Amino acid sequence: MFSLKRKTMGEATFDIVNNMIMLCICFITLYPIWYVLVNAFNNGSDAMSGGIYWWPRVFSLENFKAVFVTPGIMQAMWITVAKTVVGTAAHVFFTAMVAYALSRKNLIGGKLYILMGTVTLFFSGGLIPTFLLMRDLHLLENFLVYIIPFMFSFFDLIIFMTFFRDIPEGLEEAARIDGANDWSIFLRIVLPVSMPVLATIALFHGVFQWNDYFTGMIYINNPDLQPIQTYLYRVVAQSSSNQMMVAVQGSSVTKSVTSQSIKLATMVVTTLPIVFVYPFLQRYFVKGMMIGSIKG
Repeated sequence: MFSLKRKTMGEATFDIVNNMIMLCICFITLYPIWYVLVNAFNNGSDAMSGGIYWWPRVFSLENFKAVFVTPGIMQAMWITVAKTVVGTAAHVFFTAMVAYALSRKNLIGGKLYILMGTVTLFFSGGLIPTFLLMRDLHLLENFLVYIIPFMFSFFDLIIFMTFFRDIPEGLEEAARIDGANDWSIFLRIVLPVSMPVLATIALFHGVFQWNDYFTGMIYINNPDLQPIQTYLYRVVAQSSSNQMMVAVQGSSVTKSVTSQSIKLATMVVTTLPIVFVYPFLQRYFVKGMMIGSIKG
């Protein structure tokens, strides 16, 4: 028979207090998201009277209709999807390629490269030198400004190296006996067995690419090349919401929307896609993080 250890009064009290604190933290974290969601689905004119905290008082989809009839928002959404997909794929492949090379013991100068990369974790050139560099590379007003500067991350490289060093050397030796070169080993053996860490880094960088508004704000002035997050920034922080109201008034959407309700609906539209992607990668994410932390 198994004997159950009874908790002391102090342990029981600690568990109760700890659970209460964690519930409070979860509530403080999640409620603002719920508040935005509830008000986004509520009639905009009705929401101006306040008092909406838990459920929509007058359910309406007019706010979302107003968002999608606004000129430019679908183009911004397309730019965001394109840069997230292309940028994540390029980042994962390029960083994994460099990490595989540095994880090999026979690489000449490998320790020097790692030391140089470690310095970049603590020091950077700053915004102005980076802007000048992007200008000299002709990346201003260019879609590639979302891709090329973010193809490599030394922090992600460390996670990749930790995983690659744990792959049995017998796999590579057997492949070399069969005549495989480094590219064949990397593409046909290393990458297929590295799905947990690949999914982890893809989730990290994908969320970054989706949420990044700063790059579009600094390096892009062309509205046709700005992502949805930069568009949202301008809606929330500038007078773009008034411009949206003008566009909405000229459409078939009713006058039940307000500038505030359009802002909230835009937040929901820009947030939900990446939220839906996370559950599909969660199991790889947890496994990859364990590999990067425990075995590292």
